[in-house]
Amino acid sequence: MLIEVKVPALAESVPDATLLDWYKQSGDAVARGENLIDLETDKVTLEIAAPQSGVIAEIKHQPGDIVLADAVLCIIDTEGTAENAANDTQPQSGASDEPDAGPAPHLSPAVRGLVEEHAVDPRNITGTGKNDRITKADVVNYIDSQTSPAGNDEIREDSPTVQARPELPPSARPEERVPMTRIRKRTAERLLQAQQQNALLTTFNEVNMQPFMDLRSQHKDEFEKQYGVKLGFMSIFVKAAVEALKKFPVVNAYVDGDDIIYHGYYDVGVAVGSERGLVVPILRDVERMSFAEVERKIRDYGERARDTKLTIDELTGGTFTISNGGVFGSLLSTPIVNPPQSAILGMHKIQDRPIVENGEIVIRPMMYVALSYDHRIIDGREAVQFLESICKTIADPSRFLLQI
Repeated sequence: MLIEVKVPALAESVPDATLLDWYKQSGDAVARGENLIDLETDKVTLEIAAPQSGVIAEIKHQPGDIVLADAVLCIIDTEGTAENAANDTQPQSGASDEPDAGPAPHLSPAVRGLVEEHAVDPRNITGTGKNDRITKADVVNYIDSQTSPAGNDEIREDSPTVQARPELPPSARPEERVPMTRIRKRTAERLLQAQQQNALLTTFNEVNMQPFMDLRSQHKDEFEKQYGVKLGFMSIFVKAAVEALKKFPVVNAYVDGDDIIYHGYYDVGVAVGSERGLVVPILRDVERMSFAEVERKIRDYGERARDTKLTIDELTGGTFTISNGGVFGSLLSTPIVNPPQSAILGMHKIQDRPIVENGEIVIRPMMYVALSYDHRIIDGREAVQFLESICKTIADPSRFLLQI
């Protein structure tokens, strides 16, 4: 029986998708649930799995093609016999002659070009990408390891007295043109749109993290034992932001033409870095979530972002965003608003600094926080008071109990 494998339904805001690399070719055997190809949209990468076991009878589209929802990607013959089983084990031209070298791994076009340019056998390279796929960095590291002088394996490449790589001839000034991924391209478009269409300003404050850190140290073991998740810093910032949004609803609103749309709910986006770029999954109805539920959801989003398992719906919407540059060591930044939202909160690195308490200089773990906002609808007074409300809640977590 012939089965059509189609592009799944896409979100209204995602009109099409770009095909990445096929994991299988025509004539290959596939098992039910085995990944056939990845589709990259403006928001997320989707894995297309085989609905039934069989053999790839025909591939309808090639890597790089743009496809619409419900387009046929390939046809699987559930009663067919694999044609490429014998060929898969034969070494390709230029590959190792070792009898146990195994089949050549599947390579992306960019990686394949780099491998062919340097005439290296990809079967000798250990992949660190998704599903152990070989990345360009893996190839570069392998080439460097082969060209490093013997006996210098433990010498750091940045050593001022030892040159780990051989000198290139004066004419060798390599460059490489690599197309942006759709996610990176869409992110660039949205950030530029935010700069051009919004009147963006940023206000700053700092928050003493000591009270929450003490509370966290006191209850973290019991919290993790009861809920199965660690108590981190994101949950209190998310919850504190929601309380501040309730006091200043315009920060949770957005501009639509000549109107201001106020949201009666709180969907907070949490910026997460992934191999393919920045993604912002949404915590929906945060006002109804507990600290443990927030922590579990953030952990789940982080894990699935790294594995490119997030769905389009999970990346769509949001009324407010929080970005934590502190995990990368950022001490201060001016985050850019995620359209059509009107504000974004930036968290930063916690650093011990001297402050004055009760007339005395003491050392406290401090964090700079930033609020970028659209000045068309949010006045400076509201922005400053909104950020101050968050800082007060973080510095005195008991305010959650009293709801002040």
